[in-house]
Amino acid sequence: RPASAHGRPDPRPATDLPADQREVPMKVDAPSHPPVAAPRGRARPRGRRALLGWLYATPTTLFVVALFVVPLLLVVRMSLSRWPLLTGDQGINAPDNFVKAINHRFFTDSVVFTVKYTVLATVLLLALGLGLALLVQESSRWNNLLRASFLIPSALGLASASLLFYVLYSPYASPLAPVMDSLGITFLGSPNAALFSTIFLIVWRYAGFYMVLMLVGLQGIPAEVYEAARSDGATRWQIFRKITLPLLRPTLALTTVLCVTGSLLAFEQFYILTKGGPDNSTITVVQLIYMVAFQGQNDLGVAAALSVIVLLALILINALQMRAFRSEES
Repeated sequence: RPASAHGRPDPRPATDLPADQREVPMKVDAPSHPPVAAPRGRARPRGRRALLGWLYATPTTLFVVALFVVPLLLVVRMSLSRWPLLTGDQGINAPDNFVKAINHRFFTDSVVFTVKYTVLATVLLLALGLGLALLVQESSRWNNLLRASFLIPSALGLASASLLFYVLYSPYASPLAPVMDSLGITFLGSPNAALFSTIFLIVWRYAGFYMVLMLVGLQGIPAEVYEAARSDGATRWQIFRKITLPLLRPTLALTTVLCVTGSLLAFEQFYILTKGGPDNSTITVVQLIYMVAFQGQNDLGVAAALSVIVLLALILINALQMRAFRSEES
């Protein structure tokens, strides 16, 4: 700003000054040199980390490919071929194996029995698991003892537990044999008795496991939600129906999928306890696969066709379950 006659800046606006006293804005030229590019050395650590991640995942990938993908492809190949147990692959004969599998005399009975067993076992296990979890939800001295007591049977293998109950149900070697004889009770002598005796074994073996899963889901629900509901005057049944069950949806979805899948693939307990009896009334689908492959027919092709049918049924059932438990937000 040009100075006035007294040596001070002229208070007049720059537009009112003469043309020779106006300030001319200075132009700053753009830099002539180009912008410096980012160093390329930073991409190398990222590539190394990606390569290191692939190296970490390689053992698991090989494990899954060797023990899941390859056997699955082999079963599909066997289901499309004439494949006796002793002579091996005799060439493609599709779809004869699937026709023989569906027309097998025990196919319909085994499917009906497996579905019946799955429904009963799933309802009992989920209801009892949730009830036990609600019972021992609070941490205390006695609840910790109850948790351990309910969980101990889960540490026993299913085959070992089946052998234990086989002796317990035996009318000759069981410690309850005198009582059974006097009352005329047979745990494995009739179809319904064999079914419910096996379900009792499964409930005893797995109730603690599902209790732990339910307990984890219950402990994930914020306590503030329950406090707010109680302050609004909600009853216990309303809290359970409106808060606990909706917030427990992911845990219920997981436990239902596990229980249904395990029940549909039931084999050890029925093979040890009943051998499919009495009168072939307790044959499951997986037990039928074993019979077709290694007993009687010795036909791996038909057994593989049955396995593919079971696999497709499991995929469909699990997809329906996940869709049923999907929340509105997801």
